[in-house]
Amino acid sequence: MDGLELARLAVTAAEDKKAEDIVLMDLRNISGVADYFVICSANVARQIEAISDNIQEKLKAADKSVRRRVEGPGDSGWVLLDYGDLVVHIFTPTRRAFYNLENLWKTAPVLLRVQ
Repeated sequence: MDGLELARLAVTAAEDKKAEDIVLMDLRNISGVADYFVICSANVARQIEAISDNIQEKLKAADKSVRRRVEGPGDSGWVLLDYGDLVVHIFTPTRRAFYNLENLWKTAPVLLRVQ
């Protein structure tokens, strides 16, 4: 499964758990960090954890070889899921506004936005 397929699956998994303001960004031509970012928001720690767990479960089920690294507990306001070509950021709205990744990577095309 390629990075874009994983990213789209991560978006769907985030939607399943009611993530808000989901954005899929294409970083292939501007960064060596990852090919795609999925950024989304959740209002409380429990929801951040549910979104994170669902994304991990769905991606592992779809591609057993996919490797992941998880950083940040849900109560920190930011969980990062690193799949190599894909990085998923799950924020509280406050943390998301503070780090403002969409602005930091503003030259990256937005492939999908789910409000």
